[in-house]
Amino acid sequence: MIINTISIVLICIGIVFFVGGAVGIIRFPDFYTRMHAAGKGDTCSMFLILAGLALYQLHDPTLANFLVAGKIFFITLFIMVTSPTSTHALIKAGFEEGVKMWTRNGTKGDGEK
Repeated sequence: MIINTISIVLICIGIVFFVGGAVGIIRFPDFYTRMHAAGKGDTCSMFLILAGLALYQLHDPTLANFLVAGKIFFITLFIMVTSPTSTHALIKAGFEEGVKMWTRNGTKGDGEK
């Protein structure tokens, strides 16, 4: 019973992070901050959701459930490596193409007034 509760809490927290990342993608002003929200929200939310699912699989200790939890663990590792790497690559490509950052006064540019 406690494993089910912990799994539900992890999955719900992951969903909250996912929604927060989606809101950040919509609300943030420029490419770089939107990519930050996408990268952090995606990685953290997937980690929490998959951890909750893997923990739920372990509530009945059979070999099949251990194998499923192991597969979920490897998927989590894959996402933890590839999501920040792809976010970094996209931001670097945007920087090299000359995508300007948003400044405090609301204009795009290099910070000059």
